[in-house]
Amino acid sequence: QVQLVESGGGLVQAGGSLRLSCAASGSIFIINAMGMGWYRQAPGKQRELVAAITSGGNTNYADFVKGRFTISRDSTRHTVYLQMNSLNTEDTAAYYCKADGSGWSIWGQGTQVTVSS
Repeated sequence: QVQLVESGGGLVQAGGSLRLSCAASGSIFIINAMGMGWYRQAPGKQRELVAAITSGGNTNYADFVKGRFTISRDSTRHTVYLQMNSLNTEDTAAYYCKADGSGWSIWGQGTQVTVSS
């Protein structure tokens, strides 16, 4: 059983930065083998992929965050981070962490990011 807990969201002015964290608890073996991703969902919109990282550290980003956001993982802390720089109002959304295992996936509860102009 693996659980994900996000943190780090909040209110920030446009141009500012935030770092989101997603801490995994449970089987260390499973956690280290998981692919992880950050998604976001704005009101009235579908949930969309922001960034993903494999167990081997390969990363993938949505075009709208390339050059601004960085995903990373700390295997010793079983935590995945999303460093968000140069935030703009369009980045306002609930951000969710997702873990993908072999034939299964789980979501965290989400953390709200609000960017003011």
